[in-house]
Amino acid sequence: MTDMAFAFEPVIEADFEMLLALRLDVMRESLERIGRFDPQRARERFRTTFRPRDTRRIRVGGAAAGCVALWAEPDDALRVEHFYLSPAYQGRGLGSAVLRRLFDEATPNIRRFRVGALRDSAANRFYQRHGFVKIHEGEWDIDYERPVTPPPPAAPAAPRGSAG
Repeated sequence: MTDMAFAFEPVIEADFEMLLALRLDVMRESLERIGRFDPQRARERFRTTFRPRDTRRIRVGGAAAGCVALWAEPDDALRVEHFYLSPAYQGRGLGSAVLRRLFDEATPNIRRFRVGALRDSAANRFYQRHGFVKIHEGEWDIDYERPVTPPPPAAPAAPRGSAG
């Protein structure tokens, strides 16, 4: 897939309900699969980590396609949070393009990115494809880290017994 052209726009407190609806739409299937879909719990969890100043709406053309939050952590890391793309925009290269922009915008003092994903969610494969490595696995979520510049992929091992 080719990257989609997109723009970031600021978010304000009044956008909470619209972004919560997006979160519920995006995560519903994964949460139902593990028996954890509860709109009230989702609202409370989103409310406790919703930071309008650190959140951006993602627009494609004139349409709202999703959102992503990014904030600094105290140890030279950036936390990617609330990265939701409307189902109509998933699988089209937009998520990869957004991540690349976030990576490119990192200031020189940033050494790594962090993100969490719900267990058994397709988001896990997405983050792994983009260089994130599992650092912790809890009952419901998996935490990942990625260096700002990931190491190149390892070369395939030479067959045993071959001379190099």
